[in-house]
Amino acid sequence: MVAIAAEKGLRVARGFESKSVADQQESAQDRRKSVEPPLARRRTLELARVDVQRRLETAGSDSYREMLKRTLAALDKELAQLP
Repeated sequence: MVAIAAEKGLRVARGFESKSVADQQESAQDRRKSVEPPLARRRTLELARVDVQRRLETAGSDSYREMLKRTLAALDKELAQLP
């Protein structure tokens, strides 16, 4: 709509232009989320697991260590469910 108006030399309200851009960005983001390949998801989870493991090795607080252990278990469970 904005592009059509610009081609015809018409003026469009300022808020309308930004709304159109925001809609386009949201649409592109939705497409990226829905098409994440399993390999990319696995890699993301593996990297997260390495990060959590590294934090666990240096954690001082018992409650923080327990939280990290639960996080590792959740990551392992999700990794096991991937193809």
